[in-house]
Amino acid sequence: MALVNPFPLHTKTCFPLHLPFPPSSNQYSSQSQLSSLSSLTHSFKPLSLSRRNHGRCEAVADIKTETLIDGEDHKVLVGPSSEEERRGDRVVADYDWEEEWYPLYLTQNVPEDAPLGLKVFDKQLVLFKDANDQFHCYEDRCPHRLAKLSEGQLVDGRIECLYHGWQFEGEGKCVKIPQLPADAKIPRSACVKTYEVRDSQGVLWVWMSRKTPPNVSKIPWFENFARPGFQDVSTTHELPYDHSILLENLMDPAHIPISHDRTDWTAKREDAQPLLFEVTERTDRGFAGWWGKEKDGSKPNFLRFGAPCVLQNNREIVGENGEKNYFTGLFLCTPTGQGKSLLIVRFGSTIRSPLAKLFPKWYFHQNASKVFEQDMGFLSSQNEILLKEKVPTKELYLNLKSSDTWVAEYRKWMDKVGHGMPYHFGHSTISLPKEPAVVEHAPAGLVAGLSASSPAKGGIGTMHAPNLANRYFRHVIHCKGCRSVVKAFQFWKNALSAVAIVLAASAILVSGRQWKALLLVSASLCSAGVFACSTAITMNTTNFIRTHRRL
Repeated sequence: MALVNPFPLHTKTCFPLHLPFPPSSNQYSSQSQLSSLSSLTHSFKPLSLSRRNHGRCEAVADIKTETLIDGEDHKVLVGPSSEEERRGDRVVADYDWEEEWYPLYLTQNVPEDAPLGLKVFDKQLVLFKDANDQFHCYEDRCPHRLAKLSEGQLVDGRIECLYHGWQFEGEGKCVKIPQLPADAKIPRSACVKTYEVRDSQGVLWVWMSRKTPPNVSKIPWFENFARPGFQDVSTTHELPYDHSILLENLMDPAHIPISHDRTDWTAKREDAQPLLFEVTERTDRGFAGWWGKEKDGSKPNFLRFGAPCVLQNNREIVGENGEKNYFTGLFLCTPTGQGKSLLIVRFGSTIRSPLAKLFPKWYFHQNASKVFEQDMGFLSSQNEILLKEKVPTKELYLNLKSSDTWVAEYRKWMDKVGHGMPYHFGHSTISLPKEPAVVEHAPAGLVAGLSASSPAKGGIGTMHAPNLANRYFRHVIHCKGCRSVVKAFQFWKNALSAVAIVLAASAILVSGRQWKALLLVSASLCSAGVFACSTAITMNTTNFIRTHRRL
């Protein structure tokens, strides 16, 4: 995936990233030296088994025909990365998915006047801001009759269940039951489960364990985002495939020239080429390393993956005057159920392209949506195949050393920690979901559409339909800025349409030629404005469709 962004040299293909954390025993320092990174490699014991010998097939190159025999596969395919892996020893790390901080939402996009329903794996959560601007996260379930609190409303900073009006505040305490007799007390058991939530660098993080106290040192800290003059463009996207497939896609720079050809001025399919990778760190918490283009002979990009779902790609550029500029692509990938994920994308740098100032933020947001739509078809099918085949990825993937090193590293990391997740697809191991996926159906019918609050709860028309294949639902409802833009363009479209009709009617009625000409020109200009507004609305709400698939 590559995003058109307002920062120079800031793309996944040519742009290295570095994941900084504050000094602590659990986080990584920002400018780790290669020597210190390499020293950590010896403490890692990865997991893998040898690739199963299926029926052979021959790979034919485009120009030079060359049949690869089994003994030569190791020259091009990613192989074992340690003695333990060569022996087939399984190394298991101590891991519990609940004892982690998960990125919930961009702080700036949390609704001021309504609760927000979210998920982490199969856990349904509701997030809201109280009257004192404090964030609270509850289990999305009223203790009365299990109705979703996210379907409720905020009353004086308290969250109210719209089924019977029970209200909750603070640490989940019930403070009002309308049906309770005047002389009766609210039952002590009438409370909701709470989750710790913290705001860090513009992102809300939730601690999923209710057994273990929150470990604040595990909240990632991104050093570049704290640098003076650092600016970023941040977007949120809801996507119809597993978060592990999403992470694979984001750590795969090799696909960008092909999948995103001409999406921006950096992605060109003729630039598809072998890449260089150097893994400098493997731990129970993730991995890191450098990468670059083979033809350049250098690896200027630094990638780091950190548990549970944080991927960062950084680059540091030194100018002729010795001034350093920092570039970061940050991807926070939250699992939101089987075959679903929520992604927060943050592209930023300490220097901004002058050309980017000519474009509004919503342009970059819609372009980010376009990029995900370009990948969506084959990523969704990949998700389906993994569930259908029910075998580890080493039985299905052909990972090339020159393109798929990070993907192999990620799946091998999943081998180590997957036992501590609800389900996982590793390089050599898998654990399938124990519970069937829950399909939630949206309210149907005209009455439901009219009663729904637009845009958060939908509305009339396909643009607002709750469907992960719909750009409006995937991004716009999660972005205050884009919602405001769409509403503004809709208002001006309607207003200009009305004015154009009035002007055209007036031109028919008046007798003077000069007045007719003036009114018709004015009506034409208004019509042009209507077209421009319609185009902007379409850009923000309509999916990208590849040319060869258009009707």
